Amino acid sequence: MSFENSLSPLANRRHFLALTGLGLTATLAGCATAPSSKPTAPSNVTNETAAFLPMINALRAKNGKSALVADAAATKAAMYQANRMAQAEKMAHLMGFGDSFGARMRESNVQLPAAENIAMLQQTDEAAMQAWINSKHHLENMLGPYHGLGVAVARIPSRGNKPFWAMVLSGTPRPDLGPSSGIPIRNGIQLRIG
Repeated sequence: MSFENSLSPLANRRHFLALTGLGLTATLAGCATAPSSKPTAPSNVTNETAAFLPMINALRAKNGKSALVADAAATKAAMYQANRMAQAEKMAHLMGFGDSFGARMRESNVQLPAAENIAMLQQTDEAAMQAWINSKHHLENMLGPYHGLGVAVARIPSRGNKPFWAMVLSGTPRPDLGPSSGIPIRNGIQLRIG
């Protein structure tokens, strides 16, 4: 008697689904992006929030939106993202299989809703800001219903000093909802790639 014949039709179906799930998991694991073969290099990561606040607040005022404030958690998240893009020498919101914007925001205690703008190769704050203004989705993020701002740029001198920019916009702090409030992280996340 074979294993399949000794099980009920429902048990057979569950067994088949379990095996199919294992096969899918193995297939997806094989598709995972391999870590960068480049070793981590010393980088210069700079907090650019103070330089961007007047520019973004002028843009928001011109469009009838409230001013943003510097947000330490958003700045931490922006610095982390700018550095990892510089390390990978790649502009991307998500890097590799299993990467999560929501998890990054949660780890940095960024208040939701949150959004992220990224750019690369602009040599000045003004050039990065203009690139985001010229992009419909990045502009929508900058004019969105946010309260806080963090902006950073990362460069790796040994790799040509290419600038990688990250801007994180955060929601209004709510005293009744802390970072560990138990609210599912997927609620309120707005991630647009321009």
